[in-house]
Order: sequence, then structure tokens, then C-alpha cells
Amino acid sequence: MKREEKLKAFDRLLTVMNELRENCPWDKKQTLESLRHLTIEETYELSDSILEGNLQEVKKELGDLMLHNVFYARIAEEKNEFNVADVLNAICDKLIERHPHVYGDVVANDEKTVKENWEKIKLKTGNKSVLEGVPKSLPALVKAIRIQDKARGVGFDWEKKEQVWEKVEEEMQEFKKEFLPDRLTGDTESNEAINKEKAMAEFGDLLFSLVNYARFINIDPEEALERTNKKFIKRFQYLETESAKDGKQMGEMSLAEMDVYWNRAKNV
Repeated sequence: MKREEKLKAFDRLLTVMNELRENCPWDKKQTLESLRHLTIEETYELSDSILEGNLQEVKKELGDLMLHNVFYARIAEEKNEFNVADVLNAICDKLIERHPHVYGDVVANDEKTVKENWEKIKLKTGNKSVLEGVPKSLPALVKAIRIQDKARGVGFDWEKKEQVWEKVEEEMQEFKKEFLPDRLTGDTESNEAINKEKAMAEFGDLLFSLVNYARFINIDPEEALERTNKKFIKRFQYLETESAKDGKQMGEMSLAEMDVYWNRAKNV
């Protein structure tokens, strides 16, 4: 598609947005706050379509997010704060500033150097902390990835993956020392006596170190866990469907009976 056609398509979106804002009762009522949760939902829908490898759905969800972007800009323009041109120029200015190896005389021949330059520039332009740009509302697993990635950008990182794995084993031993299964009994009071705050802290350390190791071997832990979630859902729904065909009810079967269907699901 020619550049002119792409610009025309974007202009069409702006026109439709303006018409909806002026004429549609629902669109007229929307605010930055009311759109926020819808945007989060659309972002997760885009994530789902990417994981499923469905490019037609990716196209659809990108369109939804593009609509939200121009919607926010339109609302801000009504408040005389900024407009879509300001938004686009601001991101262009930021990209040019943070890519001196493209728009300046800085040399960066690998991804690592680019990331390091990016974080250093952010600190020079007002950020008080490298971690300042990590959203507080990110899911904890994604936040751990971003925190580690940003720390790495300024050189705070392990040198070898073997060192990271040693840390994983260290955290595992600390967790096992306090919370091995054989320390749990049938005595509810005894189990409740276990320090839950300490248990949570040790388990958090273990997860954080596993995320770190995943990063070193180029595995996205968020994607890996989501793939496992999808696999579990598929197998569990097979269990539900197939057991129902045999006249059995979930909640009334023994674990051994359910395991029969679960093992079959692994081969489907």
C-alpha cells in the first residue's frame, strides 16, 4: 500500500471518530476514565490473538486500539490539553532523541548497547530512577520481567546464566528449608502457625529468580506460563466433555477416575 493510502486511512479514522463523538450518545458520554478499563481489555485481546497466531484477529484488535488512541486524543483536544498531532509529534521526538545511533553520531552495533543508551538518555532527561517507567499496575510477573530488563540496561545484571541458576537453587533451598511438605501436617493449627509472610517472601524470591533465569535463556516467562494455562484449560475441558459423555459428573468422580480422562487428553 502506498504511503498516501495509509495517510488517507488514518484521516478516515479521525473523521469517523469526530462524527461519533458529535453524534453518538454512547461516544459522547465517554471520558478518559471510562475508556481506561476498555483499553486494558482490548490490550489483552490483542495479546490473546498474538499468542494464538491469528493475524486476522491481530489486525482487528490493532484497529480497536487505534480507535482508543484517537479517542483519548479527541477528548484531550476538547479540554484544550493536546491533540492527536501533539501525540504523534511527541513520540517521534522521543524516538529520535533516544536513537542517537540512527539520528546522531553515537555508535551502537548490538541490541544490548541500544538498550543501555536508551536507559541512560532517560535518566538525563528527567527520570530519577531507571525503574520509574515500570507501570505500578502491571501484573506482577510482567513487572518482574520489565524490572530486570531495565536494570540490565544500565549494567546491573549477572554475567552468566550459570550464576543465575545458582541463585535459583539458593532460593529453592531457602524455601524448602522452611516449607517442605513434610513440615505440613493434618493439624490445621500447626499449619496456620507457619509464618505466611515469610512463606510469601521466600516464594516471591524464588519466582523472581526463575524469571531472571528465563530471561537469560531467551524465554518469555509470561508467554510460557500462558501457554501452560491454555494447555491446562484444553485438557481440563476435555476431561469435562468426555466424562459427561460417559454419564459421569464433575465433583462426583474420584481423582483416579479423573486422571484417566486427563491422561487421554495429553494425547489429543
